[in-house]
Amino acid sequence: MSAEATEVQAVLDGDGGLGRIVLNRPRALNSLTHGMITTIRATLDGWIADDRVRAVVLTGAGERGLCAGADLRAIHDEVKAGGAGTRAFFRDEYRLNALIARYPKPFVALMDGITMGGGIGLSAHSAVRIVTERSTIAMPETRIGLVPDVGGSLLLARSPGELGTHLGLTSASMGPGDTLLCGFADHFVPSARVPELLDALARSADPAATVAAHAEPAPPAELAGQREWIDACYAADTVEEIVERLLNSGVPEAKESAELVLGNSPTAVKVTLAALRRARTLTSLEAVLDQEYRISCAALDGHDLVEGIRAQVIDKDRNPQWSPRTLAEVTEADVARFLAPREGDELGLA
Repeated sequence: MSAEATEVQAVLDGDGGLGRIVLNRPRALNSLTHGMITTIRATLDGWIADDRVRAVVLTGAGERGLCAGADLRAIHDEVKAGGAGTRAFFRDEYRLNALIARYPKPFVALMDGITMGGGIGLSAHSAVRIVTERSTIAMPETRIGLVPDVGGSLLLARSPGELGTHLGLTSASMGPGDTLLCGFADHFVPSARVPELLDALARSADPAATVAAHAEPAPPAELAGQREWIDACYAADTVEEIVERLLNSGVPEAKESAELVLGNSPTAVKVTLAALRRARTLTSLEAVLDQEYRISCAALDGHDLVEGIRAQVIDKDRNPQWSPRTLAEVTEADVARFLAPREGDELGLA
């Protein structure tokens, strides 16, 4: 049996009654399959009524990261075959994200290394969120023709100023300092102290206090010093105006950001801006997940998702042929189609 035959390991550890969930696909950077989602859900449901379990901790196997997101190769092949399986994956994934956010026992997520997309959904809504100096955190969906999901659009919308808009449109990554600044994590723990922390959690009756006792000051947040141009440029009402402001700002980092936005799916970046602005007005994570389900399902019916995965993951030519090709060609009606309710196919969490 291979080391990854069990894609999720779930065990009860130590005198403190710590339920440990380990994502176990290290060769695939612990990318999520539908089976992993359903296994985690069943485990968490079972632990709610299990008095032996006082708290839960989520980690990833291997040295590279917690989770790189969904298994994009599998999604690529499944969408080309019709997409019904991917819609079911989204439904179960988003419902799991909502469960983690409301879990009745302390839930600790270790966002060590690469944590992106679906990995954010499993970790960044938990009660106690930890990053290390190795953490690379991102919602990179616009790079593959998708829109930030798994509740990520709410996290981005609630980030200070327009930092979330910048991250969502560019698909840029955050280090540990920026992750804390933008509200995706709570504590910084050096990776060398993680084994000690996990041992302490297995004996602890107060996981939040145990994590806080192991935490140290985080590295500086690079985005903090860029707030002036980010807030000024990304406050515009349209992606076209945002790009224009970035290009005309005279700031080298702003010009680089404009080039990133222009390289991503024009449809995805326009829908992302609309989704983030709407997420600011929604009252709960569940309402945002309902919106994200509509958007993600609409993306399954379009061109850019399959093409984006092909370019970034399958062929790796990094040369996606988006359709429409330019921002100007993406109409308001195109964006509205992504946000429209789906008759007979709503998530219905809110």
